[in-house]
Amino acid sequence: MKKYLISALYLFFLLPSFSSLAQDLFSSQEALPVRMKFSVKELKKTTNDSTYSDQVLWYQDEKGNWDSLEVELRTRGNFRLDNCYYPPLRLKIKKKKREGTPFQGHKHLKVVLPCTKVKNANGYVAKELLCYKLYEQVTPYSFQTRMIQVEMENLDDKKGEKEQLLGFLIEDDDKIADRFGGEIVKDVKIHPNFMLDTASLRHDFFQFLIGNTDFSSMFRHNEKILKVGENAVLPLPYDFDMTGLVNPPYAQVSNLVDIEHVTDRLYRGYCRDPELMEYMRQEFLDKEDQIWQVVQNMSVYMDESDQKSCTRFIGDFFRIMKDDFQFQRMVMKACLTGTS
Repeated sequence: MKKYLISALYLFFLLPSFSSLAQDLFSSQEALPVRMKFSVKELKKTTNDSTYSDQVLWYQDEKGNWDSLEVELRTRGNFRLDNCYYPPLRLKIKKKKREGTPFQGHKHLKVVLPCTKVKNANGYVAKELLCYKLYEQVTPYSFQTRMIQVEMENLDDKKGEKEQLLGFLIEDDDKIADRFGGEIVKDVKIHPNFMLDTASLRHDFFQFLIGNTDFSSMFRHNEKILKVGENAVLPLPYDFDMTGLVNPPYAQVSNLVDIEHVTDRLYRGYCRDPELMEYMRQEFLDKEDQIWQVVQNMSVYMDESDQKSCTRFIGDFFRIMKDDFQFQRMVMKACLTGTS
């Protein structure tokens, strides 16, 4: 057990000071009111990974006053870009434009909006944001997020009606690397067994918590790899909509896993020393109250049905963690072996 404590302490001492962690945009947990006005069809048609569209973002300051910000906007993503009404977005803000605003220090930001226009679409956004907030409880090595309340005016709507959408902002890859004095590893396959053991296992238990099988650390599918210090590498998960916790109508299960629905929880971490597995099991049990508090904080943005589904799904995770037989069956015996 001692060597795992040393591993955990190693990560702790790599953390920057609290003052350098603080970001104006992400230091508040309050939803940021914003207004957006553009043609969804035109944005999908004219932008891509290298082409942006000049737009204006309106935001509300702490005093309730509205201000405007010139931004560049483009679509991003794969599945949601092709299958959702509102595509995932990427913001780019020039330095001179963002100075003195809540966006100061953030050249790029990812924007997540509801996929569809169904009545409870905002609830799925709230549940995906919940996943990010839960991971913040698990480890400081996580993407910072901020909820936004969007007054959306889609120029494709001939009636000119404005929609009230729930969304959230995600900090950029390079920004999280800067926060930890590290770098994002690109174009190199790194097996999870060669990552920092406690960090990798903490990630695997979290994915089991939210019921996620749509990821791969080695192939960087819905994952970034962060290098901190001289040789410590660890996973940075993102994009949690295809999870059992979120469970949107469009959720699909990969044909690489042996489950029928995303709500069928499956452990996809690699096998580790049993002592380390028990260590991490206890770490998650020790954080149960923190996790439930985050769920409660986010539940105000969900309807009763979503609240119950979240409570049930997370409750099932902790029942497995607390039951020796279930933990052995669903985690210890289900873990992946080998290095392929």
